[in-house]
Amino acid sequence: MESSSSHPEGSSEIVFFDLETTVPSRAGQRFWVLEFGAIIVCPRKLVELDSYSTLIRPKDLSVVALKSGRCDGITRGAVSNAPVFEEVADKIFTILNGRVWAGHNIQRFDCVRIKEAFAEIGRPAPVPVGMIDSLGVLTERFGRRAGNMKMATLAAYFGLGQQKHRSLDDVRMNLEVMKHCATVLFLESSLPSVLNAKWRNPSTIVTRSRSNGKLPCREENSRKSPPTTLGYHRAVPYTRGSLGKMTEGVLKNLLCKAQETKSFSNLLKHSHSLLR
Repeated sequence: MESSSSHPEGSSEIVFFDLETTVPSRAGQRFWVLEFGAIIVCPRKLVELDSYSTLIRPKDLSVVALKSGRCDGITRGAVSNAPVFEEVADKIFTILNGRVWAGHNIQRFDCVRIKEAFAEIGRPAPVPVGMIDSLGVLTERFGRRAGNMKMATLAAYFGLGQQKHRSLDDVRMNLEVMKHCATVLFLESSLPSVLNAKWRNPSTIVTRSRSNGKLPCREENSRKSPPTTLGYHRAVPYTRGSLGKMTEGVLKNLLCKAQETKSFSNLLKHSHSLLR
């Protein structure tokens, strides 16, 4: 478990978060949360203000594999002495409640798992004041050239290394991917006739199959895979300020707009006007 200084609940900061869970192998099985990781980001400076991560022990340890099929994956031994969700629920609630939530495919996956986990212990779930799902934003504006829109594919596209499938690492990778996308879109908007011409054909979407991906380790069937159509369905250390003030200006505007609306569809419209 790691954490830094505490921050008041209900602030206007943005929290990027990610869950690692079990992957059901048959119908009727549930998801169990195995890890929660989050970083709190200042929307005006894009600096990390706080971070927290913890492994979580499910009530039924048998649902966790003895040996993970993923590189750096979470094993039964890793969570055997971790706290159960009820023991870390107060901390998770304080981090999430009343802030803007951000992450990759959080609308369809992470938000649902958070609600389920709090419902199981008989407590109300935290509520965001706004939401940024990078899967929807990046699919709409960047997906033509970035493949299947999984976080691992996006990271590979930008040369950021291999996704670790650990919550805090993946959260920082998510923010780094968004910074890279913002930079590219900013540059293309500066010289659209020169830099953006070859991306205008929406049919030029490149995908990666299991047969030709040749990743260094086997990837499990992801519970965070994007849909086959454009819908809203997921490391390298995060380097602060590595892309400079130009990137921060574009991404800060995108993030700040999320605080002005609770509607994700409205957020997409705001992001379009900013990044065109």
